[in-house]
Amino acid sequence: MSDSASSRSVRSRSVRLSAMDMLARREHSSGELRRKLVARDYDVAEIEQTLAELRAENLLSDRRFAEAFIHARVGRGYGPARIEAELRQREVDEALIDACLADCGEDWLAHAARVRARKFGRAMPEDYAQRARQARFLQYRGFFSDTIRRLLRNDEYD
Repeated sequence: MSDSASSRSVRSRSVRLSAMDMLARREHSSGELRRKLVARDYDVAEIEQTLAELRAENLLSDRRFAEAFIHARVGRGYGPARIEAELRQREVDEALIDACLADCGEDWLAHAARVRARKFGRAMPEDYAQRARQARFLQYRGFFSDTIRRLLRNDEYD
């Protein structure tokens, strides 16, 4: 084996080891992993080959990443708009994001009610200023305007 072929093989193995180290810590999206490996100055062709191999071995899965990410963010009180934006930042495919959010089984209105109650208590806002403050909080957390309006106008989620 020539020196260049040998060094290429070592670099490829190094790319894989780096990727596996990252995946051992937590799930990553393909785009996220690619960005981190590029930042470490690995060859782009070797990165793409490694990512393809990891996907083929089911060690790297954007669906698995998205599902775990959604579950974690819901647990932290975030809504679908914010979760979707964060997944887009991590270069997850739009269709996959939509499918995973639809499949997660979350009742976003009930989730917004729990998040609102945890922050502001069970009593619904009594005046416009309180309602506006709570709406801003829920919007920041990533809930859609129609969900917020339904929640703050409806006292069945007390």
